[in-house]
Amino acid sequence: MAHVTEILPAGSWPVAQATDVFAADCEGRHRRRMMLPLGSGETVLLDLAHARLLRAGEGLKLDDGRIVRVEALPEALMEVTAHGPLHLLRLAWHLGNRHLPAAIDEARILVRRDHVIADMIRGLGGHVRMVEVPFDPESGAYAARGEAAEHGHHHHAHD
Repeated sequence: MAHVTEILPAGSWPVAQATDVFAADCEGRHRRRMMLPLGSGETVLLDLAHARLLRAGEGLKLDDGRIVRVEALPEALMEVTAHGPLHLLRLAWHLGNRHLPAAIDEARILVRRDHVIADMIRGLGGHVRMVEVPFDPESGAYAARGEAAEHGHHHHAHD
């Protein structure tokens, strides 16, 4: 059985070299140790020092040299939009204050469906639309440091 030896950051490896795919929702991609089911039906062992979110587009380098592409499956989410950039920033603050996993870009925030949160966003003047899209939320500051360390990057307070 093949083992994952390295996680290649998205954009750092030629996607055309992928020989298989590991596809899962956000929860299924947040792992430390697991037998990963691949698209081909094969399973490979993931055994990391710490749990982390496997991100869409990353490559899982196997001990036999093959690379498996990580894919995020669509999930039932809410797309939060606002009247402008400052309003979206304020909505992001309220969502972050509730420690919700969120995928953020310049025009929207994606969070898991929750009618209480949807009502809060609407009460703050935001817009909520139900969508089914891949979910690749931001990692927390501490998780990001751990992921950077796994990739050999070091960050210091004076950087």
